Amino acid sequence: MDPTLLILVFLVVVALAFDFLNGLHDAANSIATIVSTRVLSAKWAVIWAAFFNFIAFMFVGLGVAKTVGSGIIDPHIISDRLIFAALMGAISWNLITWWAAIPSSSSHALIGALVGASVAKVGGLGAVQWAGLGKTAAGIIVSPTIGFALALLLVLIVSWTFLKSSPFWADRVFRKLQFVSAAFYSLGHGGNDAQKTMGIIAALLFAHGATHQPGYIPFWVVITCQAAMGLGTLFGGWRIVHTMGSKITRLTPMQGFCAETGGAITLFIATHLGVPVSTTHTITGAIVGVGASRRVSAVRWGIAKNIVTAWIVTLPAAGLMAVAFYYLGFWMQ
Repeated sequence: MDPTLLILVFLVVVALAFDFLNGLHDAANSIATIVSTRVLSAKWAVIWAAFFNFIAFMFVGLGVAKTVGSGIIDPHIISDRLIFAALMGAISWNLITWWAAIPSSSSHALIGALVGASVAKVGGLGAVQWAGLGKTAAGIIVSPTIGFALALLLVLIVSWTFLKSSPFWADRVFRKLQFVSAAFYSLGHGGNDAQKTMGIIAALLFAHGATHQPGYIPFWVVITCQAAMGLGTLFGGWRIVHTMGSKITRLTPMQGFCAETGGAITLFIATHLGVPVSTTHTITGAIVGVGASRRVSAVRWGIAKNIVTAWIVTLPAAGLMAVAFYYLGFWMQ
């Protein structure tokens, strides 16, 4: 086999491994609320989420993939060595935060690693496309804020709507509705997150001349990325489920429904606009929103503060790891 083709196949496999780890790492985002409210057991929750992760491509466009593939750094500087460094930097940071049970962002780990690898290659920030990076960075603040606001608003609307209902009856209704909201959120998760790996593979194919347009996504890339993410979700991320589902605040089925719905709406808006946001940031903001609707003290702000700190650290930490892997990958062109 041609060595160049062999390296391309190797890097596609590494990209799919990142996608799998993304599903594994971020599975908690899809299932934390429905597990913590005991509507579904963890086993059935991951099966439910994985299915909707996989079919998400049927409901959303590919704007996020195009942003990652050609809108963060100049696609003309893409090389095997750069992609190797970016993927390994993001994977390393994901594994560290997964081991520490910190719900950091796989999305921003990948973006930070891409920028770090490009800096290592060109010796500065000249290859960074600031418009694409700017809207991605803005998502760090905007997505949890919108998730927070929507979840809080939904709690208020639902509380007034069911004001005269018995708690037992309302609990039964929202246990059923949580199946819908969890599916909706998993669609949003799969639709936004799997596209980041699609963008990386598309950039690789363009660099190898296999496609002639930056950001073009062949269908086989779409289906394999969705499958890898769905499989990752299927294996779950139980350590992070505990942090997301119970350590931030305690949830009832009604609150779980509001958090998932608010987070899902946020993800669908971002995906429609082609913005690669973090599902971790989004659902955390929504969970904090429903907790704050009861009383401010219902939120464990210390845990939330630690999560926010991890968000801030992720971009530079993954970037530095990518720089290290760029120099370790001297054997690649």
